[in-house]
Amino acid sequence: MAFDGDTPMTELEDRLERFETLTAECELIAKLATDSTKREVYLRLGEQYRQLAVDMRQVIATRAAA
Repeated sequence: MAFDGDTPMTELEDRLERFETLTAECELIAKLATDSTKREVYLRLGEQYRQLAVDMRQVIATRAAA
């Protein structure tokens, strides 16, 4: 994920919040899914959003330390 030094911190925090929300939504959909294929798709998608959130936290921490 690439962000230049001009990306406002609030935008980064908004994206972090969105990734966390999407993670939770995917986990809920996976939990409620009766079809095993859909369950697996949403579990994988949730993991991808979780990793994006982890990456975004790292970007925010790096920017805050600068």
